[in-house]
Amino acid sequence: QVQLVESGGGLIQPGGSLRLSCAASGFTFSFSSYAMSWYRQAPGKERELVATISNRYGSPNYADSVKGRFTISRDNAKSAVYLQMNSLKPEDTAVYSCNARLGSSSHWGQGTQVTVSS
Repeated sequence: QVQLVESGGGLIQPGGSLRLSCAASGFTFSFSSYAMSWYRQAPGKERELVATISNRYGSPNYADSVKGRFTISRDNAKSAVYLQMNSLKPEDTAVYSCNARLGSSSHWGQGTQVTVSS
């Protein structure tokens, strides 16, 4: 049974930093085979793709709204993916969820709340 467990969210002041983690387990195939992504959803808004890191070689892609501020990375040995978030803004407030995708299979974590407020 696939499990994705996010952690690291919380309340942070504007300009601050947070590091989100997503621990994966139960995959049929090697974790390194999966493309990993972070999504976010703010109240009343549609879910937004924040960042993706490809399988194996780890090529990242970012939404324009987070480029230069967020960094996605993965540790295949630990079956984990991370999202380093710097220079946080109030508009970054959302529930952040990680996603694992391989072919037609897609798996989601339960999400972690990030609130940016003074």
